[in-house]
Amino acid sequence: MASIQEFEKVLDKSDQSIAAFEDRSLLRKVQHFLHSTPAAVPFIVLVSAIIIFGVTIGGKFFSSYTLTLILQQIAIVGILAAGQTIVILTAGIDLSIGVVMVISAVIMGNFAVTYGLPSPVAILAGLVAGGLCGLLNGFLVAKVKLPPFIVTLGTWYIVMSTNFIYSANETIRETDVAANAPFLHFFGNSFKIGSAVFTIGVVTMVILVLILWYALNHTAWGRHLYAVGDDPEAAKLSGIRTDRVLLGAYSLAGVIAAIAAWVSIGRNGSISPSAAVTDYNLQAVTAAVIGGISLFGGRGSILGTLIGAMIVGVVSMGLNMLGADPQWKVFLTGVLIISAVAVDQWIRKVAS
Repeated sequence: MASIQEFEKVLDKSDQSIAAFEDRSLLRKVQHFLHSTPAAVPFIVLVSAIIIFGVTIGGKFFSSYTLTLILQQIAIVGILAAGQTIVILTAGIDLSIGVVMVISAVIMGNFAVTYGLPSPVAILAGLVAGGLCGLLNGFLVAKVKLPPFIVTLGTWYIVMSTNFIYSANETIRETDVAANAPFLHFFGNSFKIGSAVFTIGVVTMVILVLILWYALNHTAWGRHLYAVGDDPEAAKLSGIRTDRVLLGAYSLAGVIAAIAAWVSIGRNGSISPSAAVTDYNLQAVTAAVIGGISLFGGRGSILGTLIGAMIVGVVSMGLNMLGADPQWKVFLTGVLIISAVAVDQWIRKVAS
């Protein structure tokens, strides 16, 4: 008995710490930093692009006119990308978001100009239409359990054809909008801060992103959205109504697309149904992916999405000012997308 007690005394004095192995290499630390700060990579890319074009083009590139013009050009895509980000964070995708924007604009224009209804009623009709399109996507994904890619590819065709049938492919001219429903041009109004010119559309884009950033990072809804995108089964077991989260995400994306529609009317002046054939869908996905939003869901910052849209705008403006072939913009965009996904895969290894 005495020997057992002596043995226990020796154990009490021994080192009871558990062996730990930690990779303290600089590369590993960088990997951890980028994993915890999703917007860091796109921010570094944006600053690098600004410096490169600034050195190449000169002081003209840094003028307030150039920088604010970039913001004006990305306002529509930036808002669409914010809606796309909400969906991608759930590990989904919305290929119809661009045509939802177009049909919402067409509805607003027809209600106000063709039918003579008050502008607020026309805008509300457009917002409802956008929300219903998103709700349809959400229902098919959340309730019917169909793949988001297939669902939104199908609704892209449906909404685009409905847009052309409803509008008879007739453009509503800027002069008609200005005469009958000037409030539809609200987001095209501008104001000056020093020599910089900003439009209400640009301000709306920034405010929308900041609101969504707060909601995603400081509300239960945001935590649920990330949880569903990261691991839907684990989220369901923890009590999260995953179907409700998905319905809400796609519906909100539809409403945001309708807000982008109103901004596009202010930006473009006229309302053209044929805008449905443009690549707004791909531009929104591009801004989100370049901005560090993981296509696998559950990771990324919506601030990164805004930065991603700015990267595309800076590259486009810089190449235009250099007089480069427009195809170089397409080429560099492809390189940026592949690089962004590769970096995301590398960063995700930290969590695995």
